[in-house]
Amino acid sequence: MLNKDLKLNEKLFEQNVELKPVRDGFGEALLYLGEKNPDVVVLTADLKESTRTEKFAEKFPERFFEVGVAEQNMAAIAAGLGVSGKIPFIASYAVFSPGKNWETIRTTIVYNKANVKIAGHHAGIITGADGVTHQATEDLSITRCLPGLTIFSPCDAVEAKKATIESTSIDGPVYLRLSREKTPVITTDDTPFDINKIQLFWSSEDPKVTIFATGHMLYYALLAAKNLEAEGINVLVANVSTIKPEDATTIVDLSKKTGKVVSVEDHQVKGGLGSLIAEVLAKNTPMPMEFVGLQDTFAESGEPKELIVKYNMDEKAIGEAAKKVIGR
Repeated sequence: MLNKDLKLNEKLFEQNVELKPVRDGFGEALLYLGEKNPDVVVLTADLKESTRTEKFAEKFPERFFEVGVAEQNMAAIAAGLGVSGKIPFIASYAVFSPGKNWETIRTTIVYNKANVKIAGHHAGIITGADGVTHQATEDLSITRCLPGLTIFSPCDAVEAKKATIESTSIDGPVYLRLSREKTPVITTDDTPFDINKIQLFWSSEDPKVTIFATGHMLYYALLAAKNLEAEGINVLVANVSTIKPEDATTIVDLSKKTGKVVSVEDHQVKGGLGSLIAEVLAKNTPMPMEFVGLQDTFAESGEPKELIVKYNMDEKAIGEAAKKVIGR
């Protein structure tokens, strides 16, 4: 059942559950931060509306910089601002930033420990009809390998706002992974948010498998848990909103409770959350594991929900993965 201590959305499984794009939380956080801290500045690469930075631009025009379609320049400019006392946020689609400008981010921002916050929008196949050129499904892989880069993958708009605000408490580079489509609001303003800890969102007695999920895919993992419990299969579902630095202690502790693990992500299974969990378990307590996500393939253009089903990432696929790993 849902963890009542976390004060989650009570209407989560109802038809009228609130839907809101994760990226909206980022835009709301920028306004809040802009009012609280005059050192916060924002840069975009000709995607002001899509990245929800337009309201910041309207209210703080002197702290907003439109660099045009020049993601490498955007990263380099932000690096200079970040080592000069400012707190720059750079916003674009994740396929372009950190995709297109990865080397510039690596060399000018991360290597120099510049205080830059990188917001990668339209992450995952949930981007939908824009197609593979705009569906970032490799961004966790290419950022997780960068030394000293903190990575957040919030599950909903509320958590995205909290993660964006908290990113300014970190003196150094941060990557915020954000999605476009409206998705269920899972958390509330009262839900605790700890950037250093994985939280258990679903817990039942005598669980048979631990499901680790990140981003908007947490909703599908919770649906799967609900369905599995109705079949008499109890599980644990953990929200991994911080990808790096990893909370290895909680990963190990929750995995040991069941001895079987499933990872769930809107990303390639190679290099993303699944790889992170597998690395931690291989070092500490190896056990059977199944991976839900893109299986070494690009997706295609289509309706987000249809793509989630086609590529075996919905609650049914998660349930099947859980049963498969239990049987191993």
